[in-house]
Amino acid sequence: MNSKRTLLKTVAAAALATMAMGTAIAADITGAGATFPFPIYAKWAEAYKKETGTGLNYQSIGSSGGIRQIRAKTVAFGATDAPVKGEDLDKDGMVQFPAIIGGTVPVINLEGFKKGELRVTGPVLAEMFLGKISKWNDPKLAALNPGKNLPDQQITVVHRADGSGTTFNWTDYLSAVSKDWADTVGKGAAVKWPAPTSVGGKGNEGVAANVTRIKGSLGYVEYAYAKKNNMNVMALQNKDGKYVMPDDKTFAAAAAGVNWFSVPGMGVSMVNAAGAESWPVSTASFILMYKEPANKAESAEVLKFFDWAFKNGKQLAVDLDYVPLPDSVTADIRSKVWSQINNK
Repeated sequence: MNSKRTLLKTVAAAALATMAMGTAIAADITGAGATFPFPIYAKWAEAYKKETGTGLNYQSIGSSGGIRQIRAKTVAFGATDAPVKGEDLDKDGMVQFPAIIGGTVPVINLEGFKKGELRVTGPVLAEMFLGKISKWNDPKLAALNPGKNLPDQQITVVHRADGSGTTFNWTDYLSAVSKDWADTVGKGAAVKWPAPTSVGGKGNEGVAANVTRIKGSLGYVEYAYAKKNNMNVMALQNKDGKYVMPDDKTFAAAAAGVNWFSVPGMGVSMVNAAGAESWPVSTASFILMYKEPANKAESAEVLKFFDWAFKNGKQLAVDLDYVPLPDSVTADIRSKVWSQINNK
């Protein structure tokens, strides 16, 4: 009899545990999109769960995937580095706001050179991605790097294979500094890569992995991936003619003069920003949410998460060389953007 009672108690306890687990899973926030901010969203999520018990299930699938998922209403928020235009936000009934600032950087796999030792200008970088400069010892690269022993080695261009906000911002920059690029390729989340030696990779993770694997390669990744993988980054000439290296200070310098509400949906481009210390490919990553969400409770939880991140996640962002938004900007996001979301 006692053994039967014990068995019943065990079954009941297991059922309660399963129910509790189901409740915990149901309470988790769902989001999908850009790989650019994934390292900081993961850090924020870890700290937030410890503090509140609420988890974040974020799929790092690329900006185009994030836009598709939020439009399909399979997640509570979408994340994109290529901001959605104001008219499309209105059509979809969505709001958009920046969550974090970072930078995209040119990474290389070239033996015998330290980080930042090789210099490049925007127009020369565009020629490399166009395939017009196909060897590392090309005279144009040699002229920018006097005294350096550049190898007679083929340049393999590594790019994103998926629809990507990182690609949008990278091609936005190349279009700004090269008329040739603007006329032949242009900017977009996905473009036709002209260099005959081009190789694709999925996500920032895939590009970083391919550059690490392929000797003589040149690619572009969000800086946190370059830092995490200890990758070699080229020094890049900015709009003021200064050669700069990527870090939170040069990203912040590029963001200093941004008027966020000058564009519908706050979708401001920071590429090729003026300023002696500005990193030329500094960008924001954006969040997409519905004004009238299907799941109001989960939508409210998303806002609680980002409210916490804006207040408490700044040091975590700086540790990964992202730039947290200033308090004045997050205050405006709360009053001007979040106020449009009906969570009641």
